[in-house]
Amino acid sequence: MIKWTVGIVIAVLIISGFMVKMVKSNTEITEPIDTVQAVYVTSVIDDESGLEKGKAPPNFELPTLSGEKVKLTDYKGKIVILNFWASWCGPCKVEMPHMQNYYKNKKDAANVEIIAVNMTSEERGGKKSIEKFVKEYGLTFPILLDNDGDVLDLYNIITIPTTYVIGTDGVISQKILGPMDEKMINELVENLN
Repeated sequence: MIKWTVGIVIAVLIISGFMVKMVKSNTEITEPIDTVQAVYVTSVIDDESGLEKGKAPPNFELPTLSGEKVKLTDYKGKIVILNFWASWCGPCKVEMPHMQNYYKNKKDAANVEIIAVNMTSEERGGKKSIEKFVKEYGLTFPILLDNDGDVLDLYNIITIPTTYVIGTDGVISQKILGPMDEKMINELVENLN
């Protein structure tokens, strides 16, 4: 009986070790952005949800970290980079400094607004982990909280980061699956002008 119990304890410890290593490796991606591939989806984006290139995306209203309510339509007339992310997502960590740098240096001149919708319903540490992430990365663009996951469902978000680029006319221009860098953001915005 003791051998059987010791065997189970050892098996549980080995499995736990593998799980910890897997989770840790998923949250500590350190490879440069240029070795991570983003995918441009250029034709039909999603027939089911109606998120097609050339169509107006669904409107939504979400709170910011400070509690202010924001609607997507508040930004009509601007180029909107609508990004879906989470603080535990390795590729999201890779792209955020690029997005912040672009926002800081070019948002006014390029008439661009970056809106980052956090998958709050999937956050492991709740609002505290989001606030810590925003402070750590020095993010100054609007961070919206999708507390119930309704907007994620509305936009059929399966992988993160996922980004929609919406033109000044209010229609979808591009969908990007994976992290972006500043060069890519520049190209996406320039192609709209």
